[in-house]
Amino acid sequence: MKINPIKLGISSATVFALFWVICSAIVYFVPGQMMLMTGHMAHVNLSAMHWTLTWSGFFIGLVSWAGIAGVTAWLIATIYNVVSGAD
Repeated sequence: MKINPIKLGISSATVFALFWVICSAIVYFVPGQMMLMTGHMAHVNLSAMHWTLTWSGFFIGLVSWAGIAGVTAWLIATIYNVVSGAD
């Protein structure tokens, strides 16, 4: 089975962009709970820290994460097609 690298890359970039928007919204609306959850996920005490969420940071993160996800998925599909000998 051949995987279309472009379609997988676009799909992955779209999903990561959506997750970035949702995560940013949660940070904006409930920053304390999000910091607590992030601390638990990383096994660290982040209680002395705070979030910095600006519009420029939001858009830079959105483009960066979507781009990285898209290129990574494209590369995975391309390598998979080569390794599997997919036609």
